[in-house]
Parts: sequence; C-alpha cells; structure tokens
Amino acid sequence: MGGLEDGLPPSKRLRSSSAGSSSLLSGSAGEEQPIAAALFRDSMARTLQCQGQEETIGSRGVIKRIEFVRLISDALYTLGYKRSGACLEEESGIPLHSADVSLLMQYVLEGNWDEGASTLHNIGLEDETVIKSAKFLILEQKFLEFLEAGKTMDALKTLRTEISPLHIRTNRVHELSSCLLSRSVNQNGLSCSGSLKAKLRLEVLDELQKLLPPTVMVPERRLEHLVEQALHLQRDGISPVATEISLC
Repeated sequence: MGGLEDGLPPSKRLRSSSAGSSSLLSGSAGEEQPIAAALFRDSMARTLQCQGQEETIGSRGVIKRIEFVRLISDALYTLGYKRSGACLEEESGIPLHSADVSLLMQYVLEGNWDEGASTLHNIGLEDETVIKSAKFLILEQKFLEFLEAGKTMDALKTLRTEISPLHIRTNRVHELSSCLLSRSVNQNGLSCSGSLKAKLRLEVLDELQKLLPPTVMVPERRLEHLVEQALHLQRDGISPVATEISLC
C-alpha cells in the first residue's frame, strides 16, 4: 500500500525485513547477556581457583589435598550426610573413589567376579602381593557361590585354575578343597545361603577396603580412626592419667 519498500527490489525488501527482525532479536538477547556473562565469570573463577589450589595443605605441607577431601567425603557419608558428601565431591571435583575403584565395588556387589579380579590391575596397585591377596578374596567368594548353587565342576575349575595358581594362603586352599570333596559347605562353616549372599559380598568388599592402600580405596570411617589415633597420642603426651581429650 504505497510504502517505501514497495519500490524496492524483492531482494532488498527481504534484507530490510531481516535487519528489522535481527534488531528485535538482539534486543531480547541483550537482556540475557548479563546473566550469561555472570555465569561465564563464575565458571572461569571456579576454574582458576581449582588451578591455583596447592596439592598439599597444612602448615607443614604433608597433607595431600585430594586425600584429605576424600576423607571428609567418606566421613560425611558415614555420618549419614549423603547430600553434603555428594556436594563436596561435585564442588571439589574430587570423587570419593576413582572410576576404576567404583567399578570394582560394583562388580563385587553384583557378583561379577571375573571382571572384579581383572579390574584390580587398573586401580593403581603396585604391590603384587596385595593384588594376589585381593584376587584371592574375590575368587574365594566366587568359589563358594558356585558350590552353594550346586555347580561343583565350576567350583572345581575355579579352585584349580584361578585360586591355587596364586600360591598364597595354602591352608585356606586346603579348607576349600575339603569343602569341595565333601560337597557340604556347612561341614566347614562356609555356608553361603542365598539370603546371606548380599551380606557376604559386602563383607568381601569390607575386607578389600582393609587390604587395599587408603590412597586407592578409602577405608570406611578412616577419618574417625585417624582422629582417635591423634587423641590417644595427645592424651599420652599430656598426662598418663588423662581420661578425656577435646578435639577443639
């Protein structure tokens, strides 16, 4: 209807219309720009803060930051503060357990024994004796569950080809052998009923936590144990008859 654009070529009218739309969009985006900029600055600040953190803390520089944060996370979970523990892991960027250790724990609880035994080589263990001892714990439970399920041949194969070649805990291997020959778990006090299977797997996991170095798998209540040790040393150093020492 007689507008200025009517006399323009179609291509110019299209560009003119697009320019108007762009100005409207840019105005809308301008309102969101301060929020986006703030989020970006916050993200950059957190990244720089993490990069600037020292690997050790404390006046003597002997406490490793990663280990200290993991101890606190474990303490929070143990005390029932699960959300706080998860928040600490997220904010610090330091997980309680590495991805491979978490896989190991999952395999044990699910009864994936072969995968669990294989994962032991991926979690940073350097002591071959520790690896063999941990593998023995896993394969022993595998053997017992085969036996309980009536899979005698599978249990025998596990004993001969996986447990015996470790060449450790000979007396225990003999006990397992006698259990296999008698085909009666109860006679050797090794009952592994289905209702107790989950509990026994948790016990295997607990034994692994005691066996593996704390730097690899944080033992449950590790911080409590260290604090108790410090309190005992403090009490012994102050007075042989002291009965109560405060943390503060």
